[in-house]
Amino acid sequence: MSAVGSTSPLYATFARADVAFERGEGAWLIDTRGERWLDFGSGIAVNSLGHAHPHLVETLKAQAEKVWHVSNVFRIPEQERLAARLVANCFADRVFFTNSGGEALECAIKTARRYHWSVGHPERYRIITMEGAFHGRTLATIAAGGQEKYLEGFGPKVEGFDQVPFCDLDALKAAIGPATGGILVEPLQGEGGVRVIPPEILRELRRIADDNGLLLMFDEVQCGYGRTGKFFAHEWAGITPDIMAVAKGIGGGFPLGACLATEKAASGMKPGVHGTTYGGNPLAMAVGNAILDVVLQPGFFDRVAAAGLRFKQALASVIDRHPTIFEEVRGQGLLVGLKCKRPVPEMAAAFRDQRLLSIGAGDGVVRLLPPLIVSDEEIVEAVARIDRAASALEAAASAKTA
Repeated sequence: MSAVGSTSPLYATFARADVAFERGEGAWLIDTRGERWLDFGSGIAVNSLGHAHPHLVETLKAQAEKVWHVSNVFRIPEQERLAARLVANCFADRVFFTNSGGEALECAIKTARRYHWSVGHPERYRIITMEGAFHGRTLATIAAGGQEKYLEGFGPKVEGFDQVPFCDLDALKAAIGPATGGILVEPLQGEGGVRVIPPEILRELRRIADDNGLLLMFDEVQCGYGRTGKFFAHEWAGITPDIMAVAKGIGGGFPLGACLATEKAASGMKPGVHGTTYGGNPLAMAVGNAILDVVLQPGFFDRVAAAGLRFKQALASVIDRHPTIFEEVRGQGLLVGLKCKRPVPEMAAAFRDQRLLSIGAGDGVVRLLPPLIVSDEEIVEAVARIDRAASALEAAASAKTA
């Protein structure tokens, strides 16, 4: 399927595939022609409970008949409830709700800088990040990510971020100076090629931060909220951050993000220093609480971890059968990456030919991000479609050389 042409009045910032969907059911989407697609993209890890989940639909409809928006100049009871539930189930003491992951990261960056300012060290504003990271599309977050393809054409890079090679602790230690205030990493890089930071390195980052008076900041916008088989990916390492940004799966498709922080890290965020018009509105909070109703049920995360393991094992056999197409499988839980020997757009198109949706990533990787409620049978079906796509690419290559 070809990308949509230039006749649209929309910004030409997306190379959109020429397919449109009108409804969904769990892990499936139905397009405007009535064809069924297996959704292993989940709107880039957003639709954590799939499409049209009954509890989410009923919750949103019920709230829509009450109140949509009142602004944060008043109390929002559902916001207080969601914050309390998050605090009860993670490291954080304080929560600030946003509309997106980019806004959650902006809040995280401001929280870190404001903390050091509030304790008498305004010079400690710089944050160390890792190569390959993706932290958002704002001017600050593209600077934090440091990737030239996102920085090009947007003027001088926002000051205050120092990139070091992926998982290079010696380089990270060398980058720490008098102006350093924090370390920001994704425990599992999604956009960067589904690269997992090993638990022992996350634990060392915690030690380095503590030894140098730095704030440890995690970006779990994509890898959090059950995606790896625990509520948050850093739990696999047995450590906690000082500040964390989350989004995507937190709203199951409704625009929602959050910045979570310890009491200490958030101590500089006083009335008037940060704000949001839409963040934490009653509609979003109703959906956010409905998501927690489901994912916090006993055994939910264990099932995600088990499903992810079965998925990776099945994909390993596909790689064995198609060594000219695939190189390796990466990831954890249901955040899985296939490193390919063909260009990522070609692979994504081959999967679409089999009516399977995937998401491209860096380092020659295609991401497979099914909803967390995906069934074992749907995983088997997805693997079969990936296998057929690889066979089709091999047949086409053979035909060209014949």
